[in-house]
Amino acid sequence: MRRTAIASAVATCLIGAVVFSSAALAQDDALSSWNDGAAKQAIVDFVSAVTEEGGADYVAPADRIATFDNDGTLWVEQPMYVQLAFAFDEVKRMAPDHPEWKDTEPFKSLLAGDMKAVAASGKKGLAQIIGVSHAGMSNAEFIETATNWIKTAKNPKTGRLNTDDIYEPMLELIDYLKANEFDVFIVSGGGIEFMRPWTEATYGIPPQNVVGSSVKMTYKVTDDGPVLMRDAEIAFVDDGPGKPVGIQSHIGKRPIASFGNSDGDYQMLEWATTGPGRTLGMIVHHDDATREFAYDRDSQFGHLDKAMDDAAKQGWVLISMKDDWARIFPDE
Repeated sequence: MRRTAIASAVATCLIGAVVFSSAALAQDDALSSWNDGAAKQAIVDFVSAVTEEGGADYVAPADRIATFDNDGTLWVEQPMYVQLAFAFDEVKRMAPDHPEWKDTEPFKSLLAGDMKAVAASGKKGLAQIIGVSHAGMSNAEFIETATNWIKTAKNPKTGRLNTDDIYEPMLELIDYLKANEFDVFIVSGGGIEFMRPWTEATYGIPPQNVVGSSVKMTYKVTDDGPVLMRDAEIAFVDDGPGKPVGIQSHIGKRPIASFGNSDGDYQMLEWATTGPGRTLGMIVHHDDATREFAYDRDSQFGHLDKAMDDAAKQGWVLISMKDDWARIFPDE
């Protein structure tokens, strides 16, 4: 009996070791594009803590909310935001029907390829460009236009489709969280209707889980039936302090994990990580000029300054693209 008991105990330990090793291996496989280090460990430790039933930090699946910024967090945002490139291309496409633009700024400079002059037009000029390219049409027409554009639009620096310029480690992170019963949302300063048509195919995040900026829309009944018309007026800006508002309005729950890359994500990270219980906040730092781009404090797009300075104080983890990611893009 003693030998049997001992044998049984040994077998139990061996089985336990195999199960433990398999679980650890599964975690490593799930985050295979992440180098071993503090960032990867922070993710694994957090997920293990909040999913361990009976544990001090356990969070019920219904409350496992994770939010991701899009530009610079999930895909490339240099040399300019993808949606801004869309607006520029739309103005060029529409130009033959607007001969007056040849003598009207900022359209004149944009059509001439003078980006410095376009930038000099400031927020007013960009608002005019966004206005003509994003409004004055039905929402269905806008979605169709954006969907057709994103199918072929390429990043001028990388030469890849924008939807291929996505970060493999973040895709793995999204899948890892979803496998552990997290509800994952995009919370971006980008236009909500611009993102919704392609986020599911690109990231596995369905349109109802996208929170973004929006224009005002008007319900109208036409000869072809009811439509939603897009007005040239901003309804909501989902950036900076607007992100927690967008999260509450759209999701109705406070995130326990949040991921960003710029000062525009500061309040979203702050909102998530100052909530009750175990939380996780992470910032993607673009510090790999060889494989992607290196920028932070001085960048016009993805400006990262205050959030980087306050990361340690806030308990946020800085993700170094250079050191923490074994590969950046899915095709590497």
